Amino acid sequence: MSSSSDPGHTGDCLFCRLVAGDVPAEVVEATDRSVAFRDVNPQAPTHVLVVPRAHHANAVELATGDPEALADVVRLADSVAEAEGLAGDYRLVFNTGAGAGQTVFHTHLHVLGGRPFTWPPG
Repeated sequence: MSSSSDPGHTGDCLFCRLVAGDVPAEVVEATDRSVAFRDVNPQAPTHVLVVPRAHHANAVELATGDPEALADVVRLADSVAEAEGLAGDYRLVFNTGAGAGQTVFHTHLHVLGGRPFTWPPG
């Protein structure tokens, strides 16, 4: 039985199925370790999710289990932001846990841009 941090986990994980090509997505860029795709419920003019291909439930599990994969996710996020014309003016967000707004428990980094943001976030 696969645990949530098992890199081979697919089960009913939406993002594992997306990475496998079983769920359609508007992929904007990819590497050998990560995939970036448009969020289906965008919160900004640019809202792209970047996920590692391997399953880890959250950013801490990814950082602990595969730090290079975490670095790849962040590098891909920057590449996406540049390609989207955000010129270094964007927000990166990891939500960790249901109380913080995480709804899919496969690490994903939100790349948000194209509008002004306030602090603190809502």
